[in-house]
Amino acid sequence: MRLTGYVIRKTREMVTVYWELARIVVPVSIATEALSRLGVIEALSPLLSPAMDLFGLPPELGLAWLTGLLVGIWGAISLIFTLVPVTDLTAADITVFSALLLFAHALPIEQKIIQKAGPAMVLTISLRIGGGMLYAFLLHQVLAATGWLSAAADPAWIPMGSVTGWPDFFFGLVEALASMFCVLIGLVFALDILERSGVMALMMKTLSPVLRLAGIRREAEQFASVGLFLGISYGGGLLIREARSGTVPPRDIFVACIFMGFSHSIIEDTVVVMTIGADFTGVFVGRLLFTVVASAVIALMIRSVRDETFFAWMFRGARQTT
Repeated sequence: MRLTGYVIRKTREMVTVYWELARIVVPVSIATEALSRLGVIEALSPLLSPAMDLFGLPPELGLAWLTGLLVGIWGAISLIFTLVPVTDLTAADITVFSALLLFAHALPIEQKIIQKAGPAMVLTISLRIGGGMLYAFLLHQVLAATGWLSAAADPAWIPMGSVTGWPDFFFGLVEALASMFCVLIGLVFALDILERSGVMALMMKTLSPVLRLAGIRREAEQFASVGLFLGISYGGGLLIREARSGTVPPRDIFVACIFMGFSHSIIEDTVVVMTIGADFTGVFVGRLLFTVVASAVIALMIRSVRDETFFAWMFRGARQTT
């Protein structure tokens, strides 16, 4: 009976988190897909083409970047070699463009989840896009100055965009929601077991120095770690629950969300862009180092901001001692 009660209680907790995520993912996914099919994204992409010059990239990739910002990584990489022949791209081009995608993608969904945890949506979107642009610009300058990765791009896989109908889209959406449900229910139980067994404390002890360097305090370390490895949907989803319980201070939630925005799904997303020719050092090592430094700077700034300003412009959750 005690085990049954435990399972029921944890399942209810998970369902609450899942419902919050589903309420965001479904309408935003449909709206974004509709905009894409109506040609709105393609119509707006010329506005981003001049920005490609900052990163030494062909202007045609502006459409792929905007698609990535709104739809996600998969939508962007399916366009890259359609817009620009692989023979016209270098390994540096693929690495720099991949860096832009990794920092900021699927913003309508991911940042809506972050907003539910408390941080202001416009501010966090600006920080993700700005952080990605800064890192891509610095990476481009280093690569251009050293000649590193100047060889022709050599992708292991060239994705081709596929035109599908609305039934295929909805089938994929249901499939994604089912996968999210399974992952979340496993995650809730796994985290509780790891915490009760002491394994979580050991894992956090190992990761803690890096997270502390990034300005993330103990209360938010677990959720930042989940986001780092599994993605914003899961790390952010758990943070929503904790934010409502009041166990994690708002400023710590904010910094953890910024950290997750810069680096999340660190294994899966890195492998995806490496298959199209991105360099590991540029999209993994450099990205993590930048994330730690940038998050630390933002954490210092956030903790120096007056409560009135913080809760008026940066955080919309419950007000408490921070």
